[in-house]
Amino acid sequence: MQRHKGLKILGIILAVIVLFFATVNIIPPKKNVEENPFLVEKGALPMIAAHRGGSDNNPENTLLAFREAVKTIGVDVIESDLYLTKDGYLVYNHDDYIDETCNVNGDITLDEVKALCKDKQKRHYIKDMTLEALKQYNFGYYFENEEGERIYKDAADFAERGLQIATVEALFEEFYESHPELLFIVEIKDGGARGYEACRLLAETLDAYPVYKDRIVVGTFHDEIETELKEKYPDLLRGAPTGTAAKFILTQYLGVNLFDGGDFACLQIPMSYDLGIEIPLDKKTLVRRAHRRNIAVQYWTINDADEMRALIEMGVDCIMTDDPILLKQVLEEYK
Repeated sequence: MQRHKGLKILGIILAVIVLFFATVNIIPPKKNVEENPFLVEKGALPMIAAHRGGSDNNPENTLLAFREAVKTIGVDVIESDLYLTKDGYLVYNHDDYIDETCNVNGDITLDEVKALCKDKQKRHYIKDMTLEALKQYNFGYYFENEEGERIYKDAADFAERGLQIATVEALFEEFYESHPELLFIVEIKDGGARGYEACRLLAETLDAYPVYKDRIVVGTFHDEIETELKEKYPDLLRGAPTGTAAKFILTQYLGVNLFDGGDFACLQIPMSYDLGIEIPLDKKTLVRRAHRRNIAVQYWTINDADEMRALIEMGVDCIMTDDPILLKQVLEEYK
């Protein structure tokens, strides 16, 4: 009798657990954002995001790269990182120093530059340089074409060719009239007071280009900058910072997605995380559950054709790549 009673109680507990998980997965979750321009329609092909402007195809983060990506290749999204100069301008660059992308160290090889930069004291940091000083350098200096040729190394007209460092205002101005549909993914790399100023300058610049204000998603790795964006610039769409993204992914995998309180617009993730063991993130269920909340799913940085095809089959919204030419070729197969 006692054993029968115990089994009955266990059965009730299991039924409650099953009912709980069924309920939290049936109840429609609250949408993170009402309008999300980074979502594609169901069954549509993903957007092409030119990572750093398409660094495999053209000198990264230059106006030349951005122009080629948008006007020649036909990408949907420009992705890059923002840093604040010494005199308060927002410029595009992947690292906080410029040594590996321009001739700030004179006529030495890239291998010599990398060896030099192992000493952090010898790097040329954006925060220590004015915009005018940064504009003296050729940011196509180390770029190599498919044949391994440094085709812009001796370009005396590098400024006219769009090979100077690019400002956020120059990029918006470049496309505002001709490509109002263009989308932007940016990451504010500075933290603390410099990061707060970067937020203010970005919002102020967007005021002059109001169409783009609804077509940009802003990310950061700094908690205080995430809070700043959330509290002072709530109209700007935000990407999920690492901790928020991890929490969202965990709640989806555990089937308790109702309890995730994130309010980000874009989930920007690699195909896997390496946490001692490799955790795959290329899951169709993850994409589907993100879409239920109006979250766009964007994968980075994908430069392999087979990985691109796998993500296309999953129904992702955007693929960030250093090689937008390759991604466009892969997408053409599906068309």
